[in-house]
Amino acid sequence: MPTSYQAPMRKDQAKTRTQSQTTTSNLQPEAATVAHLLSGKGGDVFAIKPEETLGEAVKVLRDRRIGALVVTDVSGALCGILSERDIVRKLADTPGQTLPKQVRDIMTKTVETCSPNEALVSVLKRMTTGKFRHMPVVQGGQLAGMITIGDVVNFRLTELEHEALQLKQLIVG
Repeated sequence: MPTSYQAPMRKDQAKTRTQSQTTTSNLQPEAATVAHLLSGKGGDVFAIKPEETLGEAVKVLRDRRIGALVVTDVSGALCGILSERDIVRKLADTPGQTLPKQVRDIMTKTVETCSPNEALVSVLKRMTTGKFRHMPVVQGGQLAGMITIGDVVNFRLTELEHEALQLKQLIVG
């Protein structure tokens, strides 16, 4: 045996162990909320009055490149929502007579809304179950924004890409 060799001793095996992940570090402290989405998207809401015509609504939808308008009364209170889908259905029912009709005649009067502190997962489930793509965000009785199912899916995809990148970095070093 070489003179520099020393047999392992019991204390040599008591090395400090580290953990790169724990249950606590893996769980997000808070789920993504509507407010998180709106902070990146902004709170712009495009509205129309119930007495305006569908022809006017179609122009706003086209010019703003959006799929729905909230319908507000003179005080700015939410009283409905008008989507491209609502207009297309009415066009099929009354061809050639639809655009002069008033927004109030075909708008959806029972509007599903969410609050800024609602979890995006919850909103996504509600939109999927209800088969609608636009949801006004209401805070303190006032419109705070509008989110779409596309916004929610895109936000979640970005989150997943970020999580995947973090995992890759953890594995590589």
